[in-house]
Amino acid sequence: MKSGLTICVSIAPAKTTEVYDSYWKFAALRQEAFFNRLNGESYPWSSDMIINQYRFTNVYRAADRVSQYLIRNVIYRDDLPNSPKEVLFRILLFKLFNKIETWELLNSALGNITYEEYDFKRYNNILSETINSGKRIYSAAYIMPSGKSYFGYLRKHSNHLKLIEHIISANTHEQLMSTNKMQQAFEIIKSFPSLGDFLAYQLLIDINYSSILNFSESDFVVPGPGAIGGISKCFQDTAGLNNAEVIKLMTDRQEQEFERLGLVFNNLWGRRLQLIDCQNIFCEVDKYARVKHPNVKGSSDRVKIKQKFKINSVPLSIWFPPKWGINDKILELSK
Repeated sequence: MKSGLTICVSIAPAKTTEVYDSYWKFAALRQEAFFNRLNGESYPWSSDMIINQYRFTNVYRAADRVSQYLIRNVIYRDDLPNSPKEVLFRILLFKLFNKIETWELLNSALGNITYEEYDFKRYNNILSETINSGKRIYSAAYIMPSGKSYFGYLRKHSNHLKLIEHIISANTHEQLMSTNKMQQAFEIIKSFPSLGDFLAYQLLIDINYSSILNFSESDFVVPGPGAIGGISKCFQDTAGLNNAEVIKLMTDRQEQEFERLGLVFNNLWGRRLQLIDCQNIFCEVDKYARVKHPNVKGSSDRVKIKQKFKINSVPLSIWFPPKWGINDKILELSK
């Protein structure tokens, strides 16, 4: 179970398991599969049968399908108002459901989605009718608390629409823009009803894709349940480091570890892994290890990976927040 590797940190040496090396190997292989698909190569995109068989998110969170849709089709829209209030409204409306089909449903029924023309009854009726027809309006990626105890509606989506109203009416965009630390912005988001640490941090990252915030993704991290499970499988003893500090450790050591293992990691056009990415990799390695290292249990009770990979034949194209300065590099490579 032990890898024999000792990481020297300022507190004490941490002891790893065999899954620690698989963390880096998975990151390199999953990123290789991403570029293979992007470059138009035929499936299978990986030499790793586990990656080919099961569904894993991209190594870089912003490269995932839902994040890409958010960035390209919700945040940066030339045909919609780009004021901070309107952009925040669109981000909240998209992310509280976190489902592309729900956004497209609303867009189709309402035309251009703006807060200026927002009407609770109209939005609520559209979503209620969709549910009544047997369709799902929420993603299964993570569970959204209902918010009923605060807003009082029987249906979850009604409470979430009221949550959006509540956040926007508090001039949250102005509060967020006045912060000078990412954690301050996190605390503002977390202060709203039903948004715990995990959901508040995910929303923070999404808002940070826009021009409302401009923090480094390596400023602050909140480990989610999946990441905590992955950490417990990679480390036998973290030597006093808390989960956020472990993620920071991984972010700091990435080049050393890829070199140590002789791995070629193709980063995102010069953008190294950020805290949010290393946090997400822990989530995916928690799943990956269920097949690769079934003997390493960690703190997770799950022993199987639920979702199998389904081939999507649509050519992959990507675009990132312009402030990252990498879209021009992508365009140059595609010429």
